[in-house]
Amino acid sequence: MRELDIELFNRTQAQDEQALEQLYDRYEKLLFSFSFRMTKNKFLAEEVVQDVFTKIWSKQRNFDESKGKFSSWLLTVTRNATIDLLRKQKETPYEIDERDALHDSTPSTEEQVEWKERSEEVRVAVKQLTNEQQEIIELFYFKGLSQSKIAETCDIPLGTVKGRVRLALKHLRGILSPKSERGVLDDV
Repeated sequence: MRELDIELFNRTQAQDEQALEQLYDRYEKLLFSFSFRMTKNKFLAEEVVQDVFTKIWSKQRNFDESKGKFSSWLLTVTRNATIDLLRKQKETPYEIDERDALHDSTPSTEEQVEWKERSEEVRVAVKQLTNEQQEIIELFYFKGLSQSKIAETCDIPLGTVKGRVRLALKHLRGILSPKSERGVLDDV
C-alpha cells in the first residue's frame, strides 16, 4: 500500500490528473473526517480538503518516505491547513449566508460510523500513553496549539514538548501500525 501511495504522489507531482484523482478517492474521507473533528464545520472541512489537494497538485511538496508513512504526512499537511484556516477565520469572522443555512452541516451516517470506529481505535491507543504524552497529544492535535504555546501553557521547556510529541507519535504508530487508515492490514 505504501508503494502505491508514493507512486501516486510522485505521478501527481508530475501533473498526472488520474493519479491525483486516485489519491483523492483514497484519502478524501479520512482528511475530511480529520478536519471536521478540528473545525466542527462541514464547509470548512471541505475547504481544507480542497486546499490540501490543490497544494499537492500545484506545488512541489517535500515527502520523505524514510521519515514515515505517506498517510501520516498527508494528515500532518491537513492538520496544518486546518489550523491555518481556523486562524484565518478568527481574523475574518465567517458569515453564515442564508444559502449556507439550507445545507446540512453534519456528515453522512457512513462518515459518522467510519469516524466513530477510527476515533475509538485512536482513543484506546492514546489511553496507553503516559499522562504527559496524552496531554501533549490532546493539546497539539485536537486543540491545535503550537508546540511553543504548549510549552508556555504547561510551563515546560520547548524541547520537552517536542520530545513528548515525537515519543507519543512513535508509541501511537506502534500501537496502530497493524491497521492502515482504512482498517486494512498494511502490505509492509
